[in-house]
Amino acid sequence: MQFSKSTDYALHALLHLGHSERHGNVGIKELSGTLGVSESYLSKIMSKLRQDGIVRAIPGVNGGYELARPADQISFLEVIQVIEGRQQWFECSNTNSQQHSLLADNGTVQRGRERSDNCQCLVEKVMNGAELHLYQYLREHTIQTTLDEAFNRCNNEVNKK
Repeated sequence: MQFSKSTDYALHALLHLGHSERHGNVGIKELSGTLGVSESYLSKIMSKLRQDGIVRAIPGVNGGYELARPADQISFLEVIQVIEGRQQWFECSNTNSQQHSLLADNGTVQRGRERSDNCQCLVEKVMNGAELHLYQYLREHTIQTTLDEAFNRCNNEVNKK
């Protein structure tokens, strides 16, 4: 599985906004410069985040973007779903094959018959389980938990010197 560059930029932009939260909003020019991406590309990403209520746009000459909610209420999963979409990541494409019947959860071979609705492919079962674990992991990690980890790393580096 591979996430798009848009997801990468969205997460980094939100981390920058979360870090800058005490100083007010951040303009698109500053954000694009920090991330090394064009203003127009980043504007499209920020527009998606704004539409889903993750960031708020501040109009005017000194306008920009700020987090619409506290950083501890914005999970990585939510951001990924806004940018990538909310589709299932794996779907078994082999449901009508003989092999699928052999890998069916109920252990019975169903040659020549329609598969029953409760007969889940074991490959699909494993992949769906992995997806659930990934969802949980991404749900537990927020913009704030990542900022806290970065802060702790910086403090550890300073203390080593």
